[in-house]
Amino acid sequence: MPGPTYTHATVMPGIAGRFRLMALSLAILLVAAGYGCGGSDELILATTTSTQDSGLLDVLIPQFEDAHDYKVKTIAVGSGEALRLASEGEADVVLAHSPKAEEEFMTAGNGESRLVVMHNDFVIVGPADDPAGIEDAATASEAFDKIASSESTFLSRGDESGTNTKELSLWSAAEIEPGGSWYQETGQGMGATLTATSEKQGYTLSDRGTYLAQKENLDLELLFEGDKALFNQYHVIVVDPKKHSKVNAEGARAFAAFITSPSVQATIGEFGVEDYGQALFIPDAATEASGTSPTP
Repeated sequence: MPGPTYTHATVMPGIAGRFRLMALSLAILLVAAGYGCGGSDELILATTTSTQDSGLLDVLIPQFEDAHDYKVKTIAVGSGEALRLASEGEADVVLAHSPKAEEEFMTAGNGESRLVVMHNDFVIVGPADDPAGIEDAATASEAFDKIASSESTFLSRGDESGTNTKELSLWSAAEIEPGGSWYQETGQGMGATLTATSEKQGYTLSDRGTYLAQKENLDLELLFEGDKALFNQYHVIVVDPKKHSKVNAEGARAFAAFITSPSVQATIGEFGVEDYGQALFIPDAATEASGTSPTP
């Protein structure tokens, strides 16, 4: 059922990572072209790897398909790539967590609607012995400064995802331009990047949900959390059929209504509690409907 995922965890520093990302983008385009848009019983969801790697989509997609006459095909990539595919009419609906890129997407007229769905937060994970000493940091930017100052291995997704965008903003806040052999780009999704980080005993920025879902297979500890700068918001966007006539707008609207409905929001709020002792995502649709904003 789900669309393409990429689990090869080869790590390449600097420009090599960007070449890998270009190749990955080409592969995704070929897959998306194979899917096509406009099939009355097919819905193409472009979403982040975190929603898939955490296992959330494995719960939600079957529920949606049982309730509606659509077969969902999922393209799980970074938020930036998901929005780019949607801007070219290669997806019907987007579930992303890159607010600035989403706003630009809407301003360009690519989206019919954008609704808040849920949030969690980013965390910094690394080896148990914490060679950079980030557990003592007061802010996420200070933690990044400690990693750079000690030249401890850091793995970046390097894929223009929401996580990658947040990571780069934290380096900027710390007034650091990361580079050198200690800073490596995977060009991969969150799950694969966590696996590579574990193998190399380095640090990385992860959404909490994916880290908790894969923790038992990782030799990594959660070393820094709680800074409001690590707030991580997800939105669902219906691609505008006035700009992209072949998209399945009816199906996209149905999915947006589904994922923001009270019953599904309750499912989101319960997801992970039994297995991890805490929810991996906090539902927000009711908060937005009440006229308030989610609180970091």
